[in-house]
Amino acid sequence: MSLKLKGVSKVVGAQTHIHPTDLELQKGTMNVLLGPTSSGKTSLMRLMAGLDAPTKGRIEWQGTDVTGMRVQDRRVAMVYQQFINYPSMTVYDNIASPMKLMGVGRDEIDARVRETADLMQLGPMLDRKPLELSGGQQQRCALARALVKNAGLVLLDEPLANLDYKLREELRAEIPKIFEKSGAIFVYATTEPEEALLLGGNTATLWEGRVTQFGLTPQVYRKPVDATTARVFSDPPMNFLPVVKSGGTISFGEGQTARTPAAVQGQPDGEYTAGFRPNHIELHPHVAGALEFETRLSVTEITGSETFVHLDHGTERWVGLVHGVQDLRPGQPLTVYLDPAHVYVFATDGRLVAPAPYAEAA
Repeated sequence: MSLKLKGVSKVVGAQTHIHPTDLELQKGTMNVLLGPTSSGKTSLMRLMAGLDAPTKGRIEWQGTDVTGMRVQDRRVAMVYQQFINYPSMTVYDNIASPMKLMGVGRDEIDARVRETADLMQLGPMLDRKPLELSGGQQQRCALARALVKNAGLVLLDEPLANLDYKLREELRAEIPKIFEKSGAIFVYATTEPEEALLLGGNTATLWEGRVTQFGLTPQVYRKPVDATTARVFSDPPMNFLPVVKSGGTISFGEGQTARTPAAVQGQPDGEYTAGFRPNHIELHPHVAGALEFETRLSVTEITGSETFVHLDHGTERWVGLVHGVQDLRPGQPLTVYLDPAHVYVFATDGRLVAPAPYAEAA
């Protein structure tokens, strides 16, 4: 069982929502669509579901062209961030409703409703109406209704955004197991790189309606094919700095140099772009040969156990994520350090030339 998108695009008026896309999703896999708001995640899911028709291209389900098939005639379940429930029905009947439409027997309906309700921590609330529930409980009800359908394709559009932290973490762990057992193709949209890493499986990164990369999640994270993908798969986005390669040395400006990575040795001398993730910026050097940069602190954001530092380095704006609560003053000069093993090298057109050495060793 597979879902294939072949040259699929979506154009509305003069605006391109989805650029021509080829994508193949396999049975029993989790596939994360990762990208910022308005990158095309929901538009792509609606094309997969049959809620919208592509402007060009075709969609195949198990080898059959379903491009023009109504969503009602497909084995599809979809849950949005903005939950949808039937307000006049109890939680029990909301969850049971898709199975009743499919003609499932009463005993099987009851067993599946109660099993799924327990998973969603809704067991004690089956007799209540949705409006008697909290927002998070209503979303769990909508999610449970999708789970019981045994659909071949399940599309979840940021479904956990309204849930509390503890339940969100539990469901992130449970959802992949559920769909792996069912054999369904699972597509999960999120704006959070951390969530993509936690869910695992495959990840497609999206930027302005384009799928920039698709593959195993750890592979896409460690070896982004270009600077755009690296920016999408980093929160906050990856920092960048122009550099110059000259023989066996890369110059970072301010007299900072590092040995040219082995993967870059064969590349022509000239200008490149260095990239490094915010969590690799340090306030104190932890390795010999750490790169040292003089910056000016713009803003700090304390999260409790970590501090975001917004830095001005010449014309570049960087963000660092450092451990602990830091007593720093906006406007002060700040020396920061970077392990060369954490530096990616990109061509000036954004193409990846060499992943960071730490990523190669992972």
